[in-house]
Amino acid sequence: MEGKGSFRQTIKEMPAEERPREKLLHWGPGQLSNAELMALILRTGRKNETALTLCQRVLGELNGLRGLFEASLEELMEIEGIGLAKAAQLKAVAELSQRLPQSPGPEEMVKSPASAAQVLMPRLRFLQQEKFCVVLLNTKNMIIAIEEVTTGGLNSSLVHPREVFKSAIRRSSAAIILAHNHPSGDPSPSREDIRITRRLVEVGDLVGIRVLDHIIIGDGRFLSLKQEGAI
Repeated sequence: MEGKGSFRQTIKEMPAEERPREKLLHWGPGQLSNAELMALILRTGRKNETALTLCQRVLGELNGLRGLFEASLEELMEIEGIGLAKAAQLKAVAELSQRLPQSPGPEEMVKSPASAAQVLMPRLRFLQQEKFCVVLLNTKNMIIAIEEVTTGGLNSSLVHPREVFKSAIRRSSAAIILAHNHPSGDPSPSREDIRITRRLVEVGDLVGIRVLDHIIIGDGRFLSLKQEGAI
């Protein structure tokens, strides 16, 4: 129990012009810092520390938002001032932000490698293991769904054409885009990346489902094997 002279600072005790909620209402969410957005979620800080100061410290200890995505619930709880409730809130928000690109709108159209990468980047950017996905497209290149095929190192034993094209055939896709991430952050393709891609392009030609591209996602960067002339 806190002593008589102790107190818990809250955002409500801050000057109005410095409160994240008031800043959001006046300027919009895009003008808030990462720490301010996190403070709106946590709402309260701890003894002698506002929610905003706490979030600034948490981001500092985690080396930014990427650390928040990568940290486990237990690792977050090791940070002073972050108990189970706050750790769960932060992980829930991180998970929701990753799920958003997994649910593309019905009118989302892939017009270029950059537009495909924009959809895929939030989903794959912060993963610590390689994940191979397939973007299913209709005849107008609108996204039907994004299906996960496998997790782990990319090789021909894991990325089998049967698994890649199963959902595409079942959902009557006209074309697909292959995608996977490089946890190193460097999207440069390996020989195996190129070999597997060419094999899947050949299978796509046989089954009548075009492989438009293979997008490799790095940390804030992407590479299109189509643009590179690899397929």
